[in-house]
Amino acid sequence: MATQRYSVTPHPIETLLTWVKSGEIAIPEIQRPFVWDATKVRNLLDSLYKGYPVGYLISWRNPTIRLKDGSPSAGKRILIDGQQRVTALMAALLGHEVLTKEYQTVRIRIAFHPVQDRFEVTNPAIQRDASWIDDVTSIFSPDSDLLALVEEYVERNPGADRKKVGQVLQKVGKIVNNHVGLIELAEDLDIETVTEIFIRVNSAGTPLSQADFAMSRISVNETFGGNVLRKAIDYFCHLAVAPEFHPNIEKGDPEFAASEFWPKIKWLKDTNDDLYDPTYTDMLRVAFTSQFGRGKLGDLVALLSGRNFETRAYEEAIVEQSFNKLRDGINAFMNKTHFDRLTMILRSSGFLTASLIRSQNAVNFAYIVYLRGRSEGLSPHVLERLVRRWYAMSILRQRYSGNPETAFDFDIRQIASLGLISYTEAVIENELPDTFWTGMLPQLMDTSSSKSPYFIAYQAAQARLGDKGFLSTDITVRDLLLNRGDKHHVFPRKHLQRQGLSHGRYNQIANFVIAQSEINIAIGDTSPETYFTELMEQTDCGWQRYGGIIDRERLRTNFVENCLPDYLLDGTVPEYDEFLADRRRLMALKIKTWFEALS
Repeated sequence: MATQRYSVTPHPIETLLTWVKSGEIAIPEIQRPFVWDATKVRNLLDSLYKGYPVGYLISWRNPTIRLKDGSPSAGKRILIDGQQRVTALMAALLGHEVLTKEYQTVRIRIAFHPVQDRFEVTNPAIQRDASWIDDVTSIFSPDSDLLALVEEYVERNPGADRKKVGQVLQKVGKIVNNHVGLIELAEDLDIETVTEIFIRVNSAGTPLSQADFAMSRISVNETFGGNVLRKAIDYFCHLAVAPEFHPNIEKGDPEFAASEFWPKIKWLKDTNDDLYDPTYTDMLRVAFTSQFGRGKLGDLVALLSGRNFETRAYEEAIVEQSFNKLRDGINAFMNKTHFDRLTMILRSSGFLTASLIRSQNAVNFAYIVYLRGRSEGLSPHVLERLVRRWYAMSILRQRYSGNPETAFDFDIRQIASLGLISYTEAVIENELPDTFWTGMLPQLMDTSSSKSPYFIAYQAAQARLGDKGFLSTDITVRDLLLNRGDKHHVFPRKHLQRQGLSHGRYNQIANFVIAQSEINIAIGDTSPETYFTELMEQTDCGWQRYGGIIDRERLRTNFVENCLPDYLLDGTVPEYDEFLADRRRLMALKIKTWFEALS
């Protein structure tokens, strides 16, 4: 019979919240974006009020490690499941502010109707309605006077039953006395077992990721400055999205502002570049993989816990060494020169805007390649070429779209073994042989997803190669991408709809060209047979109906730049499927030309 490796103890919600406030339970997510919406918070309070179960919380103490004097050390509890529920309670009951996914600091206000006996998310109508208590924090405040609240409510609502209102509000206030089960994992469990447990947990809340687990490990270790390092990561991500937040750090967290990290990240207050807005997961992946030569964040958790992979023991020396290496990796990530150089490389490749960045993990590994190259002393020209080509290959082959951790781990170990240049060049040659451009890529482009990596690469190619927009005399695709030009259907959408074609058919990426809005509007739903004939007439008579091109050779050049088959210039418009097949081949060759130009 297996030995039970955990204990289950019910604790009052009030006790759990006190532990969180005192730091006995570590929940670093409170200072990062809160992923629940206000409706979920309301539902949680309603469930507690009605006595419904809300699931267990799961915590684990730091593993016992050997200190320098040989004595054991046990750390704080880390909440590995239930953090969203605890954060929601602190927001709704105690009035704590939370960060939204857009990095806006907000108060989540939950209202209560004593007569109707129900909770609701506070809104302007509720705030104007005297029958509601528009913020339940007034009930849970340490200074709350229940009798005064009842009297105030009855005064606003003369018809209300004073006794019933008092009983109901008393019941609401007792929510904090409700018990929630806390599952505590045994202290002597090894890191692999705990990791397996939290991966298997699938509660009604939002389970932690490996990055969350790593952030928990970082934040609870004050001995080696993990608490400040965690803030550096959080603040960097916040400032990258909302530079205007910087005064809140300087004034609201003077301790951090006086740390070594603030001078290294405050450059973000003067930038509005959103090409690469990293999350804490991105930062950890890049810093860990580039510094430690490993790609699985579970290994980072183990190392920050002091795990010796050879002896399977926990040692303080490994904790210290791991924190130092991670700090070096985070500093390298946050370095303005490094960060700016990465975004410059991406833009110079044609990925001009955030809308053209569809694989954050591909960007992450490109950054890893850059940082490794810097540490190896590669010349700027060689390194930029390497990063551009690796990123482009990663996009075209969707190298990091499946299981990124496995791919990261494999690639970084091969780089360490074979060398950065040797390995990356060998992979690129193997992944992108000549047959890829002429055989595989045209087939892959048979898709209606405008977010597909192949259409993204095609737009980047046109931007990098300086192509003009469809039927434009001077406006380039680059200009249009930066200023939200239109995706025009070569065979107009309504024209194809009238033929009974579905969304997936008329929105094929091979039917798209990047065009000025006025050109798109001028063509409208005109059949391709008609408007291509009129384009030829336009070059004969100079009547500018579709754009300003009135020279046939210039029109031919524009068709070549936009990968349109020559036969359209002769007024020959084939069946739609034949056109798509021909254009896919031309678009694939355009992407090949672009890739070769990245050298």
